[in-house]
Amino acid sequence: MSDAIDTPAIPSPPPLPPLPPSPDWQPLPRRAAAIAAVGAAITGTVVIGGGLGTAWVLLDLPLRWLGVAGMLVLGAAIGAVIGYRRQRRTFWRLDAQGLGVRRNLMWEQETRVPISRVQHLDLRRGPIERSARLATLVVHTAGSRFSAVSLSGLDGEDAERLRDTLAHQLDRDDDAL
Repeated sequence: MSDAIDTPAIPSPPPLPPLPPSPDWQPLPRRAAAIAAVGAAITGTVVIGGGLGTAWVLLDLPLRWLGVAGMLVLGAAIGAVIGYRRQRRTFWRLDAQGLGVRRNLMWEQETRVPISRVQHLDLRRGPIERSARLATLVVHTAGSRFSAVSLSGLDGEDAERLRDTLAHQLDRDDDAL
């Protein structure tokens, strides 16, 4: 008779479901563009419309207050178009080398974050993003104090999978060392 107590082996957690491996750039959801348009419309109203409205008053143009109201509406429209287009022209891609983010409104900007440079990951959801099932993924990288890549307007499930997949790859790289 044995005095040893049989303890069941603790099963390891199942592997995370991978994101679809695709060399194609993934667009952000259209609902993210609508939210970005509203935020940019508010900024456009204040900055563009306020500046044009102030100029309208200072230049003493006709129909003073109607002109100011028109400039505020024009500023909101310009801001909304810019915000919508900026969000619709933002793409992301995850492959074996890391995360890529591409933005191309007027100038094309492509950011590449190699997995070996990722320090930690944050997932942020404000009240408006939560109501639209969106999230912002912040990838903090090795380097200077302000080294972080932020991707707002991601579908909530995509953001969680991206975070978990990048974290899982980080853990695997740490184990290899």
